Amino acid sequence: MAKFLVRRLVLFILALMGISLLIFLALRILAGDVAAVMAGLDAPPARVDRLRRQMGLDRSYPRQYLDWISGFLQGDLGRSILTNRPIASQVGVRAQITFPLILLGLGVALLLGIPLGCAAALARSPRMQSFSHMAAIVGGSVPALWSGLLLIMLFAKGSGLIGLLPSQGFPALGWAQPGQALAALILPALSTGIIVGAGIMRYTRSLLGDMLSSGYVDMGMACGMTRTQAALRIGLRLASPQLVSVIGLTMAEMITGVMVSENLFALPGLGSMLITDVGNRDLPAVQSELLLLAAFFLFLGLLVDVIHRLIDPRFRGAARQEVAA
Repeated sequence: MAKFLVRRLVLFILALMGISLLIFLALRILAGDVAAVMAGLDAPPARVDRLRRQMGLDRSYPRQYLDWISGFLQGDLGRSILTNRPIASQVGVRAQITFPLILLGLGVALLLGIPLGCAAALARSPRMQSFSHMAAIVGGSVPALWSGLLLIMLFAKGSGLIGLLPSQGFPALGWAQPGQALAALILPALSTGIIVGAGIMRYTRSLLGDMLSSGYVDMGMACGMTRTQAALRIGLRLASPQLVSVIGLTMAEMITGVMVSENLFALPGLGSMLITDVGNRDLPAVQSELLLLAAFFLFLGLLVDVIHRLIDPRFRGAARQEVAA
C-alpha cells in the first residue's frame, strides 16, 4: 500500500505540474495584452508599460512561470490586479461556500441516486421499470439553470409558492451563523444534486441489474437470502468499485453545476469569483483559481484509486502476489 501511495502521489505531482504549464501558456496566448486591457483603450504607453512591469509581464515566460509556481507551492497565490488583495485570502473565504455546496449537492445526489437506482433494478413491474427509466432520463437532461429557477419559483421566500428557503446571497458572518448558512445552500445543492442523482441512479440500476443476472445473487438466494437481501448485500457490494468511480467523476462534474448555481443564487463562491475574474482579465487570479480546481479534480482521482485499492479484493490479492514475488 505504501508503494502504491508513493506512485500515485508522484503521478499526482507530475500531472499537476503539467496542467499548471498548460494553464500558464493558454492564458498567455489567449488573453492578449492584459496590461493594455487593464489600463484602458486610451491609456498612454507609459501607463501601460508601468502596469506591465507591476504585473511582471515584462519578464520572460520561464521566469513568470517559475515565480508563479514557486509561490503557489508556498501558499502564495499572488495578488489580484483589481483589488490588490491576496488571492489566497479571497479563495479561502469563497471556498467555505463552494466546497460545502459541492459536498451537500453530492449528499443529495447519493441519497436520491443509490436508493432509487436499487429500487429500479429490483422492480418487477414493467410499468415501474419504465417509470424509473423515464424519471432518470428526464432528471439527467434538465439544465442546472432551469432546475434552479424551478426551485426558486416553488420554495423561495418572497417569490415562491411555498416560501421556505432563501434564494439569494449568503450570511455576512458566514458559518458563524450555521443555520442561515445551511439554509442558503439547500436550494443550490438541490438544483445540482437532483440532476447528478439522476445519473447515479442510472449507473446504479445498470450495475445492480448486471449483478442480478449473474450467479452471485442466485448463490446468495440459495443460502437463504431473499432476492432483495442478496442484491443489496452481495450485488451492490460487488458493484461498489465501479460505483465509486462513477461517484468520483460525478463529484468532479458537479463543479460546472455549482458555478451555474452560485451565479443564479448570488452566492460569493469560487465559481462566481472565477467568472468575474475572467471577465475582468485578472490574470494572476484566474490562473491560480484554475490550478486549484485542477488540483481538486486530480485529488478526486487519487482518492478514487485509494478507495478502489481498499474495497476491491482483486487489488489486494495482486499486491500480495507482488510482495511474494
